[in-house]
Amino acid sequence: MAEPSRPDFGVVLARDVEMRARDGIALATDVWRPALNGEPAPGPFPAVMIRTPYGRTGERYQREGEFWSSHGYLFVVQDTRGRFDSEGDFVLLANEGPDGYDAVEWVAALPYCDGNVGTYGTSYSGWVQNALAVQRPPHLRAMWVNQGGSNGNVTSLRHNGALELRWLTWAVSHGATSPEARRDPSLARELQQHTVDMVEWLRRLPWGPGNSPLARLPGYERWACDLYEHGDADAYWQSSGLNFEPYADVTADVPTMYSGGWYDSYTRATTGMYALLAGRKPHQRLLMGPWTHGDAPLERSYAGDVDLGPRAPIQGNLAASRQHLLLRWFDSWLRGVRDGVDAEAPVRIFVMGGGGGAKTREGRLLHGGAWRDEREWPLARAVATPFYLRGGGALGREAGRAEGESTFVYDPTKPLPTVSANTSSLNEIVPTPERVMLPSPITLMRVIVIQGGADQRTRPDLTGHEPPYGPLASRPDVLTFTTQPLAEDVEVTGPVEATLYLSSDAPDTDLFVMLLDLYPPTADWPDGYRLNIADGLMRVRYRDGMDRPALMEPGKVYEVRVPLYPTSNRFVAGHRIQVLVSSSSFPRFDPNPNTGEPIGRHTGARPARNTIHHDAEHQSRIVLPVVPRQ
Repeated sequence: MAEPSRPDFGVVLARDVEMRARDGIALATDVWRPALNGEPAPGPFPAVMIRTPYGRTGERYQREGEFWSSHGYLFVVQDTRGRFDSEGDFVLLANEGPDGYDAVEWVAALPYCDGNVGTYGTSYSGWVQNALAVQRPPHLRAMWVNQGGSNGNVTSLRHNGALELRWLTWAVSHGATSPEARRDPSLARELQQHTVDMVEWLRRLPWGPGNSPLARLPGYERWACDLYEHGDADAYWQSSGLNFEPYADVTADVPTMYSGGWYDSYTRATTGMYALLAGRKPHQRLLMGPWTHGDAPLERSYAGDVDLGPRAPIQGNLAASRQHLLLRWFDSWLRGVRDGVDAEAPVRIFVMGGGGGAKTREGRLLHGGAWRDEREWPLARAVATPFYLRGGGALGREAGRAEGESTFVYDPTKPLPTVSANTSSLNEIVPTPERVMLPSPITLMRVIVIQGGADQRTRPDLTGHEPPYGPLASRPDVLTFTTQPLAEDVEVTGPVEATLYLSSDAPDTDLFVMLLDLYPPTADWPDGYRLNIADGLMRVRYRDGMDRPALMEPGKVYEVRVPLYPTSNRFVAGHRIQVLVSSSSFPRFDPNPNTGEPIGRHTGARPARNTIHHDAEHQSRIVLPVVPRQ
């Protein structure tokens, strides 16, 4: 029986090894190899591979290469088509399936590879794994998809009809590092300045050909506008690079870990992919921590302004490090090491909450939490429990008998500002100080909103927030519904959905719903703390399905279901559960102009008077998966 891998090897790097896709395009590839006495060891060795649009020569990939090669693996990192040193044109997620297939088979055929290839990676490097799995490369043996996509029409690219605006900021900021911009310094400087002015550009939507910050980068402008304009579930969303749901039965049958975080931009996609495939393929696993987006947050105890306690990081809890956790996975499936991986519980989740709520030395809310193993997702024992919206802003388990309605006015020119959320790549660039030389146009990139949890109040340090600053709940375009203080702890673990009965004077509008954990006032938090737990938005024209858009008649009442991101949170006794309802969250989502015009091609905007009905006939509610106390 094989023994677990140890760091017994030296490391050598073969830079720019030639790899050509089936159409002849050269994809820039580096191969890190185990070495003995300074020379490449003959092997053969198993291989792990990352395909990335972020530049394969960066420091983070050097760390990965040194780790894997020292442990007796080939580590292969490749620039995706049209990025950095790879030939071809970059079109978002368009070529990753065929290119990924070719890359896996090319790696397997290397004379020093034993034919066993695993893939891993985060974000875009998670998307590319799901895309290549649809192509079923024969030598793919296992995957670790960290924070990857599923159905981009409803989550992670677009969001139930709205665009996740982070993809427009991604296009502009990473356009500044495109091969086109690297060949043309003036283009790089122009895109860099547009990213400095990113929020203003987002306020100018809709963009169009020649009328966007990408006008001088027409290839990027084309795919960005396509993404912006395709709201309906049309043929565009049948692409096996953008939507993996139609291909569930044909995707590769290999052990796969789907890992993500409750505050990640891919939370719904990660849990969705696991739920989709766990019943179809063996050895599918789910790992959900309290993390935000990226690799580094997996080793942090905090997510935004919230500290989840010492149990949150991988290091010291699940493994010695993130890399060692992956090593154990690939040791099992690529090298045949039998150390219990195949017998572990298929689902491991971090249940947030219970930390006491003190203010940490860094000024964060100590929310706390702990890990727990489960047998399935969603949890079979979770009870779908409705909490009904009531008159006077109440929220309760008993439906109202004659509660009435609540109305607000949503003005798309003054949308609800996003404080913190499940975001990634929603970035801007800080203006470059005079006489400062930067290694890259995006060196000074920073997030526009807080990634993770935070007190839901506007503040002067966040871009686009304007005075008077204060709780989102105090805005006139917001409704809130709140329970009484809880008599006992309530654990909510699983998918969350709101059903709202809406009438409007506009032909189309959005409904935005946020679930919050309200901390009571304390000496540390005299005004309490309004912690965002999960949220979601629905463009109302898609209330009957993404393939059946339908405008509204003025004054008619419609049932609208709003799926929120899944979560796992313990609302402790004395806290209150709150539901916030509005019609926007900017700049997380593109504001609905309320005109009913084609998606992404509106010519104007108008306010919408939106009414939520919560009477005996229209029982507006949020349904929480409540886990019974043991």
